[in-house]
Amino acid sequence: MSPLSRSVAERNKKYLNHVMRHVAPRMPGFGLLTHTGRTSGTKYTIPVNVFQRNGSYVFALTYGPRTDWVRNVRAAGSARIVTRGRTVDLVDPVLGRDETASWAPFVVARILRATDSLETLTMRAR
Repeated sequence: MSPLSRSVAERNKKYLNHVMRHVAPRMPGFGLLTHTGRTSGTKYTIPVNVFQRNGSYVFALTYGPRTDWVRNVRAAGSARIVTRGRTVDLVDPVLGRDETASWAPFVVARILRATDSLETLTMRAR
């Protein structure tokens, strides 16, 4: 089960993601992630919550670890992100869970804990 409901995810996908595509590449705490579909081979680009910590990129899995994009990235073993105006190739996806959300800024960590969105995907720059 994902921390945030499937209906919230669908509404965000339909409306909010269209707006976020324009600001996520430059906005702190966000990025545009490009990944390849594991069965279709199609390239997808989606806005995500991401933070750089200790040389790695940590993604907040607000809809849980079973979303298509997480499954695609894990299957491929790589992805590309544009965050804070930089394009970075990422490799070695690792799922994790941090009950304190210690990798996130204070306010973000509080929101993640309140919504039980504590799963992460961590990747390193290639």
